[in-house]
Amino acid sequence: MHHDLSVVANAQPPFPDKGNNTRHQPSSSAPVDLEQAVRLLEDSGRYRVLRRLEARPVRPEEGGTILDGLRVGIILDTETTGLDHRTDEIVEIAMVRFTYDATGIHEVLGQIEALQQPSCPLSPEIRRLTGLTDAMLAGQRIDPAAIASFAADADLVIAHNAGFDRPFVEKACPLFREKRWACSMSEVPWRFLGAEGSKLGYLLQAYGRFHAGHRALSDCQALLEILASPPPTGGRNAFMHLINASRLETIEIRAVGAPFSSKDILKNRGYRWSAGGADRPRTWWTVLPAVRVSEEIRFLKDTVYRNNNVDVPTVRLDAKTRFRGT
Repeated sequence: MHHDLSVVANAQPPFPDKGNNTRHQPSSSAPVDLEQAVRLLEDSGRYRVLRRLEARPVRPEEGGTILDGLRVGIILDTETTGLDHRTDEIVEIAMVRFTYDATGIHEVLGQIEALQQPSCPLSPEIRRLTGLTDAMLAGQRIDPAAIASFAADADLVIAHNAGFDRPFVEKACPLFREKRWACSMSEVPWRFLGAEGSKLGYLLQAYGRFHAGHRALSDCQALLEILASPPPTGGRNAFMHLINASRLETIEIRAVGAPFSSKDILKNRGYRWSAGGADRPRTWWTVLPAVRVSEEIRFLKDTVYRNNNVDVPTVRLDAKTRFRGT
């Protein structure tokens, strides 16, 4: 089996041969046991080896029906022309469909990816981030009916920044508005699990993997593998943490009418600004577990409003209503 290996080392560079100033090369006729070499490097304590992520096999279509007790999940990712779902457009969407239950992730049932030509050329920044070009997108079209059919029986949709992806895909395909959503970026305790951050690149390194990002399908495949794999610290995998978080009720706190002078205080405390829309008025807002709401409202009254009688609106959220846009 062929393996691509990326090695991070703190060893001294090899010395050149004195005779011809070239490095010694092993005989091409000698077979190399790559896994044995990896173990040798890692056991030395001086190297860390990253293995190329291999996408999980997709169950053949003739694989039969979904077994009783299993649910269907979707991992979804989009590439877009910008950050604002009200004015920007999806240029690529990918989904990986899989089964799961209380014990974790099981089979991959299918995957889909599609491109869309936007109404205006891509910016240099988007071309750099996504690897997409205007030539690649020319004449391409995402079929909303095919997307809806693929996700129709999904019990849970997972995105690695659901607050970004959900508004875009709901605009393109209203079916997703009725789905339960989970965010693998914000609803998993990644630092507790041994990762230095929640970005996909950090997670891959923490789990000893690398992949050819930043295209949507490869990111979906990478996230699926990370969620399903044992974490560096041991214990429950990230998917189980995510499932538990998706079942919890959270509270959105809205600092409606907060003084303009308090914007930096709110921003530093994790509040985000909403310009107003169908699901949220113009306001600073944040989402917290129910146990922290009383303390946060007291902070707003004492520090932001300086008025104990002000009413602070709250909205109860669950997996169906979290991460919606405005």
